[in-house]
Order: sequence, then structure tokens, then C-alpha cells
Amino acid sequence: MAHIAIDARIINSTTGRYVERLLHYLQEVDKTNQYTVIVPTKDKLFWQPTSKNFTVKTADFANYSLAEQFGFKKYLDNLKPDLVHFCMPQQPVLYRGKKVTTFHDLTLLNTYNSDKNWLIFHIKQLVGRFVFKTVAKSSHQIITPTNYTKDALLNFVNIPTDKVTVTYESADISNGQQKPYKHPFKNFIMYVGQQSDYKNIRRLGDAHQQLIKKYPDLGLILVGKKNVSALKNETYFNNKNYKNILFTDFIPDSQLYWLFSKTEAYIFPSLMEGFGLPGLEAMGYGTPVVSSNATCLPEVYGDAAHYFDPNDVADITRAIDEVISNKTLQKELVTKGYKQLEKYSWRRMAEQTHAVYIKALEGRR
Repeated sequence: MAHIAIDARIINSTTGRYVERLLHYLQEVDKTNQYTVIVPTKDKLFWQPTSKNFTVKTADFANYSLAEQFGFKKYLDNLKPDLVHFCMPQQPVLYRGKKVTTFHDLTLLNTYNSDKNWLIFHIKQLVGRFVFKTVAKSSHQIITPTNYTKDALLNFVNIPTDKVTVTYESADISNGQQKPYKHPFKNFIMYVGQQSDYKNIRRLGDAHQQLIKKYPDLGLILVGKKNVSALKNETYFNNKNYKNILFTDFIPDSQLYWLFSKTEAYIFPSLMEGFGLPGLEAMGYGTPVVSSNATCLPEVYGDAAHYFDPNDVADITRAIDEVISNKTLQKELVTKGYKQLEKYSWRRMAEQTHAVYIKALEGRR
């Protein structure tokens, strides 16, 4: 019996769904080994184990901080686990115990978000490059959510190919109650998620303004918390006098599910992704997906999405128009979307992750 610690400090973040689903199904997969799940104090009650071999402990160390490098290392040294699964690359680089690290993407190393302080962001980026390389070399095993991310990591740092395992994520489709979301549009397209620069929301807005020349009643609903990035985009659109664009701010899941089921299409304009979970969620609600053809998205969505060049506003406009104007194409995308979603399973991801743990514990790099 081994003691496995899971660094789940990101459980209540945008990437937290991966961690929460992993923990949920690991409890079904492994009834033998002992697990310590490490979360921030503020998230102590966010996830509660249902299996006796899982325990939650708290630790408060900010990402990319000296406290993380030294305080968290000491914390782990005192915990003395046989294996640590770091669910993100940020971790104490001097920790020398056996470890598995999940690299979701390399976005931090390849982007700049204008809502951040330029100097601080680029210092953080330099630190990130050092941490990513060091962690990739020192981890006994590595997990990525797609082959695209695996290849990007292998191109970034020289490590053995067989050290990296791809564990595809999945999407949970709720049959729960849907609550209408009040909006002023006759028809609408939508996007869900963060609005950092690489999410490419401004080009989506530009394309939408071209579309309303043909479809005057078409709205664009942008779902997500109005953080700094979203507020900057809202100001940008207002300054350009763009019409029919609605920023929802945070809404409950019941209203999100309703929007998914009512939209003409889900649009995913991102320039860079590690997996692209929202598009799969949209497919699960019978929604046609119109997606960027960048990075991992064609790998994840297959033929179940209608693609465009995310750097070309005219091409974004074209792809959306082709879908919302063609009922036959919409039906084809919906049918293919349901089939595509069947390829993914959170439980299988947990089983594959458990196998990676065993491989690491056996000492094979």
C-alpha cells in the first residue's frame, strides 16, 4: 500500500474541473492506496471524499512564490508521501520525491495577456520556462490532455517520449433543471469561458458585427465572470459601438445549460488550447460547434465541428454563417457531436492516471 499525495490547490479554478473529476473517479478505481488531497484552506469544503482511503489536508502557498518553493517543499517533506501528483507544473523545483506532473498546456510560455502588468507577466513567464523545463526533467511521469500538448512539451524540453502519457478529459452533461436566461435577442450565438487575449474574443466580436449585417437580430452572448479581461473586452466593444453583444457575468449552471440548449451555435475562437472542454460540453447539449482550427482543437473535436482560421475575421464570419444558415449542416454537426463525446470518459482518464501512478511508484521513468 502506497501513500499518494495529490496537489489539488487549483481545484477551485478554471482548470479545477479536471482535478475534481479525477478525484471523484479515483475513489472508484483505487480502494487500496492511501490518498492525501492537498487544497487551499479556502477550498477545504469544496470537495469531500466518499472513500475512507482519501483525506483532505490544507496548504496555503501561492503559485510561483518563494513560499511555494520552500514552504511547500518542507510541507511535502514532512508529509512523506511515496508519490506526489502535481496537477499543474507549478511546484517546488527542489522536491526530490517521486512525482507525476500534469501539463495542461504551454500557454503561459507563449502568450501575453494585456490585462496583466507587462513587466511582472514577463518575469513570471521567464520563471515559468525555468520551472516547466526543470519539472519536466525531474518528474518520473508526465500527463498531458492531448497529443498536441504532448508534442509541444517534447519540442520544448528534451525528455523521453515514453515518459509522457496522454489522458483525454471528458464532459459532464447535466439532465438537471434548466432555467431560462433573459436576453433581448431573437436568436444568438455564444461563447463560454475566460476572455484572456489568446481566447480571441475581439475577433469573434468583429465577426459577429459582420454577421448582423445579414442577421440583424442575431445576438452574441459571452458567458463568464466579468473579470479584468472581460471588462476590457466589453469596453473595447462599447468604444467601437458594437451592437447585440451581451456579457452575462457569472450565471448559475441551470441558466448555462439553458443557453447551451437554445443557442444557434457555440463558437470557440481560441488561438491556443490544451484540450477545449467547452466545445465538448456544447456537443452534449445538442449544440452545433463552430471552432478555431488552432492547436489541439481538431484533435479533440474531430469532424464534429465546423472550423475556421482564428486569425482571419472573414473566415470566422464565413464558418459561423455557413452553420447558422444551413439546417442540414446543423443536424449533421449535432449528430457527430454526440458521437464524438462518446469517445471520452472521466473514469477512463482516472484509470489511466492510476496506471501512471503505478508506473511511477515502480520507479520507471
